[in-house]
Amino acid sequence: METAGEVAERIRTGQVTSREVTEALLARIAEDTQVNAVVEVRAEHALAAADRADVLLAERGGAVGPLHGVPVTVKDCFNVAGMRTTWGNPEFAEYVADRDAVVVERLQRAGAIVVGKTNVHTMLADFGQTANEVYGRTSNPADLDRTPGGSSGGAAAALAADLTYLEYGSDLVGSIRLPAAYCGVYGLKPTNGLVPLRGFEIPGTPYLPTELPNLSTIGPLARSAADLRTALRATAGPEAPYSYTLCPPRHDRLQDYRVGVVTDHPAAPVSSEVGDALSDTIDRLARSGAKIVNNWPDGVDANEQAEEFGRQVELFFALHGDPDADGRLTAADVRDLDRRRMQARARWQQYFEDVDVFLCPTSFTVAFPHGSTTIDGQPYETQVFWIAHASLTGHPALSMPIGHTPAGLPVGAQVIGPWHEDDTAITFAELLAG
Repeated sequence: METAGEVAERIRTGQVTSREVTEALLARIAEDTQVNAVVEVRAEHALAAADRADVLLAERGGAVGPLHGVPVTVKDCFNVAGMRTTWGNPEFAEYVADRDAVVVERLQRAGAIVVGKTNVHTMLADFGQTANEVYGRTSNPADLDRTPGGSSGGAAAALAADLTYLEYGSDLVGSIRLPAAYCGVYGLKPTNGLVPLRGFEIPGTPYLPTELPNLSTIGPLARSAADLRTALRATAGPEAPYSYTLCPPRHDRLQDYRVGVVTDHPAAPVSSEVGDALSDTIDRLARSGAKIVNNWPDGVDANEQAEEFGRQVELFFALHGDPDADGRLTAADVRDLDRRRMQARARWQQYFEDVDVFLCPTSFTVAFPHGSTTIDGQPYETQVFWIAHASLTGHPALSMPIGHTPAGLPVGAQVIGPWHEDDTAITFAELLAG
C-alpha cells in the first residue's frame, strides 16, 4: 500500500494523474462490502477536484502543495461543506455542514482532495469499538471478526484496507492511538491545542473558542510517520492570520536518541504477543546505539496518573455541557484538578530534559472480537491505562506498528514526545521503522 507522500510524488512527476488515483480509490471504496470504513463519499466533487488538480499541476510544473491531488478522508465528526456530519447519531443523520472545518480547509490548501468520511462510534463514545445506528459497524481489515478500535475506527480501518491515503481523527481517550495500534497504521495525538478545533463540534452547536481545560485533540492517521509530519505541517498552528513552523526534531539519527522505555505494568499487564514485539523493538533500538533509559520518569506514579486522567475526563465533560455533572464539581475541585494536571505535565517535561522520547505499549492487547466487554481477562477500561499519561499532560504521542502476531494481528507501540516537540516523536518513529 502506498503512502500519501508516495502518491503525491507520483502525481507531481507525471507517473499518474490525480484523476486516475481518485477514480481507483473511489472504485475500491465502492467495492468494499466487509470493512465498512468509508461511509460517505462525494464522488463527482472529488473527480472534479482531481481534474482541477491535474490542470493546475500542468500550469505550475510541480510547484504545488505537498498533498497535491491526493484523495483523503476525514472522520465523520469534522464538518465538510455539503456533506453530512452525523457523529454516528440518528438525530444528526441529515445534518449537512455549510462550511469546512479548519483541518479540512488546510488539508485542501495543501492540495488534498477530501473524497469522503469514515465511520465513528456513536457520539465518539467508545475508545475500543466503532458502531452506530446510522452506518453500522466497522471491522478490522486484519480480521473481520475483530474491532478496529474506536472512536476513529473507521479512519484506521480505511488506511489498513487501502480505502484512503491519509486520515484525520480525534483523540480524547486514545481514539486515534488505539485504532492505529489495532489496525497496524500510524496515528498521532499532537500536543494539545496545536491543531484548531473549529469545525469539530456536535452538529448544530455554535463553535466558541474556549480557554477551559480541553483534553480533546485532533490529529492525523497515516501509513507512515513521514505522512504524519506532512499532515501536521499542513494543519498545525492557530487560526488565520497565522504563521507556524514545527519545532525541528532533536536528532536525525536513531543512535543519538535517549529513549525511556516501560514494557509492562500490573495495572494493564501486556499480552505475550504485545510484550514480545515491544521487547524485540527495544533490543533493536539498543543494537542501533540508542541510549535506553528504563522505568517511569522520577516522580511519576503511573497508577496515580491514570486515575487522575479519569477525573480529568469527568471535568472535561462537566465543562463542556454534561447535564449530569451539575453540582458534582465545585470551583475548588476545578482548581485542584487543573493544578494536578499541570504538575503532571511539569514532571514529564523535566524528564524530557534528559530523555528525548518515551516508548511504551499503546494498548496491553491486540484487536479483540467485536462486542467484547472484557479483554484477555482484563476489564474493558484497561485499554485506557497506557494512553492515559500523554492524554493527561497533553504531550504529543503517536502509535506506530511494530509487528504482527502469529495470527497476523497488528501490534502497536506508543511514542511520547516533549511538549510542542511533535516532530521529535515523529522522526524517532520514522527512524525506528527504518
